Amino acid sequence: MQIANSPDQPRSLRKARKRLFVGLISVACLVMCVFLALLWVVPYIGLDNIHPAAKWVLGALVLGLIGMVCVAYWGLFLNIVTKKPLPGSRRFRGLTIKLFLPLMVLLGRAFGIDKQHIMLSFISVNNELVLAEAGQYAPEKILLLMPHCLQNSKCDRRLTYDINNCARCGKCPLAGLLGLHDKYGVNLAIATGGTIARRIVVQLRPKLIIAVACHRDLSSGIQDTYPLPVYGVLNERPHGPCLDTTVALDTVEAMLLRFLDPAKAGHGRTISTGQAAQE
Repeated sequence: MQIANSPDQPRSLRKARKRLFVGLISVACLVMCVFLALLWVVPYIGLDNIHPAAKWVLGALVLGLIGMVCVAYWGLFLNIVTKKPLPGSRRFRGLTIKLFLPLMVLLGRAFGIDKQHIMLSFISVNNELVLAEAGQYAPEKILLLMPHCLQNSKCDRRLTYDINNCARCGKCPLAGLLGLHDKYGVNLAIATGGTIARRIVVQLRPKLIIAVACHRDLSSGIQDTYPLPVYGVLNERPHGPCLDTTVALDTVEAMLLRFLDPAKAGHGRTISTGQAAQE
């Protein structure tokens, strides 16, 4: 599977994902505006019985809500197109995660669009919003969050308890990720599920997360950790889901260099499932 926003990803595929996302949020915005307008049109006749000005008060409120939806949509649209930080960019990302994404999934289901394509589109756009919003951080404020399926299935070492048990044999990507941890001093953690991942985030309190996972886990993780910025990197699954997956280490390192403040030094921690559960 291709990596989200990877330099190796075909440009046409990146554009296709963006077009799908923009198309769906456009329809979602239209649906919300029509729904809000109906809130005024439907009871229009009956409101006269309450007060002569009631329908106009409700109309003003509905018009204000429509205006807010349109401002949010155009702000998000311009942020995606310009790839530059705009005022309120964090709010635009929040609207995408909390409001537009659930509606986009419903619309996609109605139009017969594969949910996976919507999730991939969401991750791609989220990454661009994070790139526009996030700055550079000290190494100890960056967390590399990895799934346990990166470990070789034939490995008998208990890395989910303590990642430092890794022999660094090179049979799975964890040796290279530990090398990045040693080289840059960023935090490195392996999570076996969403609950442990959230516990690790609460424990370490990072400013930014670079997460590796499948499209489903990345999408839910981005939603769960908002407003904390999460840059998602899709893992590669040559043997199918959740078995001997891998990741492009050059993509992870490139993102580290983008978000890492070169003027600050630090020493990251390796936190794994067992340690997070105990603490």
